[in-house]
Amino acid sequence: MPVVDVKNLDGKTVGQVELADAVFAAKVNPHLLHETVRWYLNSQRAGTHKTKGRGEVSGSGRKLWRQKGTGRARVGSIRSSIWRKGGTVHGPQPRSYAYRLPRKMLLGALRSALSAKLADEKLIVVDAWALESHKTKTFRQALDKLDGDTRTMLLVDQGGNRNLELASRNLEGVKLVQPGALQPYDLLRHDRLMISKDAALKLGASLAPKGGAAPVATPAEPAPTKAAAAEVKAASAVKERKPRAPRPPRRTPKTKGKE
Repeated sequence: MPVVDVKNLDGKTVGQVELADAVFAAKVNPHLLHETVRWYLNSQRAGTHKTKGRGEVSGSGRKLWRQKGTGRARVGSIRSSIWRKGGTVHGPQPRSYAYRLPRKMLLGALRSALSAKLADEKLIVVDAWALESHKTKTFRQALDKLDGDTRTMLLVDQGGNRNLELASRNLEGVKLVQPGALQPYDLLRHDRLMISKDAALKLGASLAPKGGAAPVATPAEPAPTKAAAAEVKAASAVKERKPRAPRPPRRTPKTKGKE
């Protein structure tokens, strides 16, 4: 298991914690990370694009000139798509870009992203986000003590810390999420990951792959003897014949007599 130092808000090491191998030391899968980021960005699209069709643009519906005799091409409406300010054919319409991603892929991408942060030494485990005030200036000083060179930071902590929520929401490049709302996109977008000790242990327990249940052993049935096998074979060979139903008599066609 990887062992990581635990720091306090003053930047001093106060202990160590063992992280789960299956979550923080897994093999990085770039394909899973790409598919998960693509799924996340598509789900964030508004999909409110809209073009007006032929029946939605303004314009008269009368025929501009007669069908024949003018020498010009026939035309029916000024709202046709070949005219200026006419309707758009096959234009974009409002729709949702979201699609379903298998849960196994999402969990695998989270393991890959967390393992990559630990391998690149960009993961900091904080003992507790115990803030005495909700002031942003005081919290910024604490972040500088932990890592003052990083511009983008992702903070992971259990919910219910009101001072942490108020102090971090106005800082540029700093985002606070709970363990249950952690996304691989956020891990890849932010350079430094700062996670509380309790949140790290919770992620190690919730993201660990669960193995399949062991098969239950069933007692083997005794093998049949030769005499019993012969009896079964003889019984299956003899089949009871069901009596056939009698056929109805054939009807002879009637011939018309001569009058």
